[in-house]
Amino acid sequence: MTEQTSLIEYPCDFPIKIMGKAEQDFAEIAMTIVKQHAPDFDDTTMTVRASKNGTYLSVTCTIRATSRPQLDALYQALSDHPRVAVVL
Repeated sequence: MTEQTSLIEYPCDFPIKIMGKAEQDFAEIAMTIVKQHAPDFDDTTMTVRASKNGTYLSVTCTIRATSRPQLDALYQALSDHPRVAVVL
């Protein structure tokens, strides 16, 4: 078995885009999950955009990623949440 090498050098700033239905507390839900895995995340840097018809929200959070396991756990937690449709 070979060891996987990462194309990312840690620590680094890493943007994560989280999309879901445009409901009032969606951005807060996304931010709460992000802060569980990146406690130093500055929520004032979070951007929120509505889709053309206002049906969906896109929340972008740029975290200071410290490791691949941290990112994997964050992506998994976001993907597991029933209100999150897509994580990029």
